[in-house]
Amino acid sequence: MRKAWIVAAALAAPQLAPAAPLPAPTSQPCREQATGRALDFWIGDWNVVNLDGSKAGENRIERILDGCAVVEHWHGVDAGDDGISLFSYDAANHTWEQVWVTQDTSRPNGLKHQKLSGILYANALRFEGRIVLRDGKTVLDRTTVTPWLDGRVRQTIEQSQDGGKTWTIAFDAYYNRKGRPDLGARPGGDPH
Repeated sequence: MRKAWIVAAALAAPQLAPAAPLPAPTSQPCREQATGRALDFWIGDWNVVNLDGSKAGENRIERILDGCAVVEHWHGVDAGDDGISLFSYDAANHTWEQVWVTQDTSRPNGLKHQKLSGILYANALRFEGRIVLRDGKTVLDRTTVTPWLDGRVRQTIEQSQDGGKTWTIAFDAYYNRKGRPDLGARPGGDPH
């Protein structure tokens, strides 16, 4: 009896028409906008060094989906210091968002959501967001990525536990492109 009821219900269900195919894209809106190309300087394979010259890790940054997304693959020198960022570009609103994910999203900085808050001097990009800790406290988090004329990129991550009155540096390092002379963390002066 139960089998007959299941068959009857399946036959009575409305038949869905196949979905119409999506139209082929006629342009690349993310690549056509200057803001959509704002992360282009960071695309590539990098050796990353702390300000004292010690190795911080390696990073691979790649553009995907006609430039509407950028993926970061981070591998730090410490065990378990790995993560992936997805930067997505909203061509309708001309803005970027970032989601940073590690293998332990319960730890501080293990999961972050940030939005592009501005393009600063020297084409530096600043992303800002909030991290809610296990105890319910909120930490403001901002990441600034700056291209340097010598080909390096500097990334500085700052955090504030007092609503933005004071900031401490959580990460500050230079990205040296693999396959080019390693400039380390030598002072570079003005990025321009």
